[in-house]
Amino acid sequence: MTRGRRYGTDLFLEEDGYTTLAAAVSMLVVLSLLFAIASGIWSMSRSGDVQVAADTTALAGANVVSSYHTTATVLDAVVFSMGLAGLCVTGVGLVGLLIPGANAAASQTIDTGLRMLDARNDFAASASRGLERLEQALPFLVAANATRTCAAQGTSSTAYTGTALAVPLESASDFPALEGEQIATEGLSERAGALDEAADELAAAAERTAEAKEAAWIADCGRDGANMQERAGSLSSIAPGQNPDYESSITWDPNVALDRTRAYYAARLAAEAPEGAGAEAAADSAARRAFYRFALERFEDARVVEENGRVTSTVELLPRNTAEVRGTTLYTDAVWPSTYEDAGLTLHYGTGCPGATGARGPVLALSAIDGGGARECPVCRFSVGDVGKTPAASTSIDNGFEYHLREFTLALDEYVAARNHELELERRALEVAEGAGQAFEEALSVLEGKRPRIAPPGRYGTVAFVVAGEAAAPDALDNGFAPAAGVAQRAAISGAVLAPDAATDDSNVLASFFSTFEARAGEGGTAGLVSDVMGLWGSLLSAYGDVAESLSSLTDSLLGGLESMGLGPVARWMGDCVDGAVSALDIEPVDLRSLKPVITDTANVLEHSDVSGITDVQGLLRSLPLGSTDPAALMEALGYRVREELAQTTITLVEIPLPGGGSVPLTVRVRDLLGGGVGAG
Repeated sequence: MTRGRRYGTDLFLEEDGYTTLAAAVSMLVVLSLLFAIASGIWSMSRSGDVQVAADTTALAGANVVSSYHTTATVLDAVVFSMGLAGLCVTGVGLVGLLIPGANAAASQTIDTGLRMLDARNDFAASASRGLERLEQALPFLVAANATRTCAAQGTSSTAYTGTALAVPLESASDFPALEGEQIATEGLSERAGALDEAADELAAAAERTAEAKEAAWIADCGRDGANMQERAGSLSSIAPGQNPDYESSITWDPNVALDRTRAYYAARLAAEAPEGAGAEAAADSAARRAFYRFALERFEDARVVEENGRVTSTVELLPRNTAEVRGTTLYTDAVWPSTYEDAGLTLHYGTGCPGATGARGPVLALSAIDGGGARECPVCRFSVGDVGKTPAASTSIDNGFEYHLREFTLALDEYVAARNHELELERRALEVAEGAGQAFEEALSVLEGKRPRIAPPGRYGTVAFVVAGEAAAPDALDNGFAPAAGVAQRAAISGAVLAPDAATDDSNVLASFFSTFEARAGEGGTAGLVSDVMGLWGSLLSAYGDVAESLSSLTDSLLGGLESMGLGPVARWMGDCVDGAVSALDIEPVDLRSLKPVITDTANVLEHSDVSGITDVQGLLRSLPLGSTDPAALMEALGYRVREELAQTTITLVEIPLPGGGSVPLTVRVRDLLGGGVGAG
């Protein structure tokens, strides 16, 4: 005891300080306050934990709705991109049918495209049923995940009972691509078959045309050794620029040979002179001049013209012997001089004939000799036989220009006939192509503007109702310094909604699905003219958010690859039709942002409820059966009628067919859906 100056006899104070009693009382007060505060903190903590549990429960329920949104988006993306991919492949095949040499591959391409469209139709129907079933079960799944999450937050001393309700209960989703009109593949297949048949006929006709043209080119300048070009250069003084050579019949035109022929005969006529002295040599020269002049006149206006869908040729065969000369103007035109001799009217090769001694007579035709109107000159002995032997020699053997000219003319006649037949088939093929193009556009229109409206139960949020039973304080707080603590039954509600998160190439509702699907699907196969069908489908799948932006360029790339194979007019028209139809397709963009649950004021959710009595919060909380972990029982206690429960651990919504064969199942594992996952496999 402290000793000091004494001021009084108080029990708590002495003159020198505090008494022992005062110190003891102070310690008791402090300990009492300390344990009372600890009990209060514990009680407040237990009372606040129920709100945390309610928040977590609401978020767990909303997470299921988010997972469903991802599932629905994936299904629509697969159906939509599969339809586009199938039509793109089919369109390439339709164009390829009209390209010579690509017909077999094009048929395979169309078959693949049509199989993809049929698979898309089956897939869409199956996906529609799967989503409908999943939406019916969604309120239960929301409640089940919320109930599980709520119970998991309990401890050995505190148990939470609660669940979350989807608001609203009814669905307002609309999946036009899944539930709407199917792509009519039967009509497209029939049109493709008709186009294939027309293309086969056209290809055969084009081949015959090419063969005839090549034969004409060979005679003109395509044969090694003697041909029109080589003979013209050897037998005349024709200028090199008028005597061109062509390496291929593809770049060569029949009018090249006609220009060469005109130049050749002009040069021969200009250079013609007797090859010796005497009347016979002069007569032979006159016969050649007559023939060259005749040939030049025949070819002066000769043309091969293709216009208005038809080829016309004014090229005629030159006479090759005396008999054929008699059928021409060489025989009938009066151009030869005559004289009146003692023996009668006599025809000569020219006025310089030594036998022309009498008075000048009229100009005569060679036919006058055979007709008895004149006689053959005994000196020059000029007659139709002299003119006939000029082409006879050069036409009968290959060292003569006329030999190859005749070969060219005969081949040209075959070319004109073959080309006109080809043009007729081309017109018919174009009519069939127009029908196929119309069927393609009709099939494509099924996809136009039809994007999903994903509005499942719980689209406005979830409301969690959580209660906790009475709780006793820990033994450490049960002492004589403060009364025994305890917490009475308590409850809380919470609301959660889905908020969009910014979408990127690596973070959107399709990102995780793509990585899983690509790993399972592997590389795509070849479908005729499309080397990587899976790559094409993958590109369209990746562009699902705003596919219109990349679809046109993708189609241009596919059709551009056919350019090197040689597009004819019908194939080019078909390509423009496919490209134009795809470019004009009206496709709305899709929001690919991920939806994440966030806490909100419960009033924001409750105002959208379609279940009566849900706003009676206190009544609903009192109705919860404490300790229950059965989500169905909790839902019914809250006034929600349970329509469907999912006992399976895994739901296979659909089998995604692969372009190269096989399929990948798209499954929803209930345990993952409750935790927020969906995937392929």
